[in-house]
Amino acid sequence: MPQTWARPKEAQPPKIIFIPHDNRPISDKQTKEVVEKLGYNVVVPPDEILGNREDWGHPDKLWSWLKENSLDAQAAVISSDSMIYGSLVGSRKHNYSKAEVIERVNRFSQFHKTNPKLPLYVFSSIMRTPRSAEASGYEEPPYYRKYGSDIFRYTVLQDKQEVEGLSRRETKEKAFLEELIPKNNLQDWLGRREKNYAVNEALINLTRQSVFDYLALGRDDNAPYSRTHLESRHLAKAGKDLGKNEFQAMAGIDEIAILLLARAVNTMRHEVPYVYTRYNWGRGGNTVPAYSDEKISESINSAIIAAGGTPITTPQRADFVLMVNTNPNGKTYEAGSRANDGSEREGSKYFADLVSEHLSAGYPVGIADIAYANGADNALMDELKKRGLLFKIRAYSGWNTPTNSTGFAVGEGVLVRHMKDADVDELLLTRYLDDWAYQANVRNTIARQLTWLRGDGVYGRLGDKRQAVAERTTRMMTRFVGENFPPFKSLEEINVALPWNRMFEADVQRNPRREIKFFSKSE
Repeated sequence: MPQTWARPKEAQPPKIIFIPHDNRPISDKQTKEVVEKLGYNVVVPPDEILGNREDWGHPDKLWSWLKENSLDAQAAVISSDSMIYGSLVGSRKHNYSKAEVIERVNRFSQFHKTNPKLPLYVFSSIMRTPRSAEASGYEEPPYYRKYGSDIFRYTVLQDKQEVEGLSRRETKEKAFLEELIPKNNLQDWLGRREKNYAVNEALINLTRQSVFDYLALGRDDNAPYSRTHLESRHLAKAGKDLGKNEFQAMAGIDEIAILLLARAVNTMRHEVPYVYTRYNWGRGGNTVPAYSDEKISESINSAIIAAGGTPITTPQRADFVLMVNTNPNGKTYEAGSRANDGSEREGSKYFADLVSEHLSAGYPVGIADIAYANGADNALMDELKKRGLLFKIRAYSGWNTPTNSTGFAVGEGVLVRHMKDADVDELLLTRYLDDWAYQANVRNTIARQLTWLRGDGVYGRLGDKRQAVAERTTRMMTRFVGENFPPFKSLEEINVALPWNRMFEADVQRNPRREIKFFSKSE
């Protein structure tokens, strides 16, 4: 009888559990996509139990899902906001008691005892302090629409009082605001923050007990003086005995997931990537960008450490060179402003020259595009297109807040060195479609046309206009792609959805089943 051989089992890709803080494309699938390009099996909970804008998520269901899916995982990157409040939005609007949220924190200890060898990389938010009702995006309690600016100013004065003291006029202003803002509204807002603070203190303590391999507390949208800044100072002090490779309180929040996924991968590969950062001329690393309370150089160094890397001061040994497009005057503008029309600006050609020089020297270059918040710098993108550099760089990010962009570029940049050029190009395409085509161009044009469309709906809540906006956006995106990108097969069919019923973010879907033809670096 002839001998038969059993077919050897194919090696399974390493499995990483990833629980994002909501189901926005950038939080979930765009972040997941980066690590999947390396061949990892990134497992995310079903969309229906993740939080969104209206349904804030399901903590108990997420805990059950985590327990069921963790057995054969090699690492877990987890949003504590999802596990405790349901989602990032849930952390701002929930009505859970302090006992309930602390009980959910303690479940991490129980989970660690059951899975002692599973590395846990956890990120949590220090609640944001929006400057106004408009800035809150309908994601704060309803009273914030009336008193948001007053609440923000009140917390500015609280923070300043602790740091440097108040003038007589400011003391009177603070007393006036205490009378102006309804006490029940202020108590509700501050009470939720007190629970969030207690949760973050407890998470720091779990890190001290080695329950977590790494903890990042992200400062959601904030300012140099704000309640977020005040709480961050105190929490950083509470964890000062922990090293930066165990715990960091850092600016930003939406980008921390990709940073911790990068850290998990680098730890599994026993690698510590070197990252060199180069800024545009002018204020450069001393820029304190919009939505942040610190110099961008400090935020970037924190991001590099969070990703498991090491900042270095020269590019020669760098595994990744991060080039940061700041404005020479140190200011951050909004991508939706009419000034972002592609006209040459101070510093735009100089920065493009820097990119060219570093690419010519053979360095692996990525760009964090933060001259504008919430979208790309059209003048820079036009320069990169004219010079044929769009698909010669290795990473790009220009979405949302400046710290979101720099952090995402760091996380993606330290991973792409292990990818094929075709996969790198595909990730670039994801960012160009979102940050450049949609955020900096199509979104703003459609926003100005909203009043033309039938039905009720506004920028922040599209209502009856949602489908019409999606169809119009799809047409304009298709036109933009035809005018600015090489003829990728994957771009032959584009569809745009607006999953959160607002224009702030879009899900740009390109044909995933067609074979993608990527141009070589020389084409």
